Amino acid sequence: MTTDPIADFLTRVRNSVKAGHRVVEVPASNLKKEITKILFDQGYILSYKFEDKGPQGTIKIALKYDKLTKDPVIKKIQRVSKPGLRKYSGSTEMPRVLNGLGIAIVSTSAGVMTGKQAANQNVGGEVLCYVY
Repeated sequence: MTTDPIADFLTRVRNSVKAGHRVVEVPASNLKKEITKILFDQGYILSYKFEDKGPQGTIKIALKYDKLTKDPVIKKIQRVSKPGLRKYSGSTEMPRVLNGLGIAIVSTSAGVMTGKQAANQNVGGEVLCYVY
């Protein structure tokens, strides 16, 4: 059992991208499902599938690569708020990742969403990770 399941999820995705894998399989949880949906909606992954194998199920994520250069779409995926040091942000000071080209995934009282969506809905929360 890992102490930080979100960091484990992000590390599995990061390592699979660096190794050039097409699919990565991670243990499922509700928060991981929400993060996976955001990555799909923002165009960072090709597709995903939730499977009910085992006690908690798994998420199969098909990673996305550029058709011409074969470069991965996810250049960097970085954990921001850690169990030892939580990072919170209000609705007015949401972080801009790569001057607006990347996304910040934020856990708010209204659910998990991108930093732009949180600012539009005028809610703040815990900044989980940056993706670009």
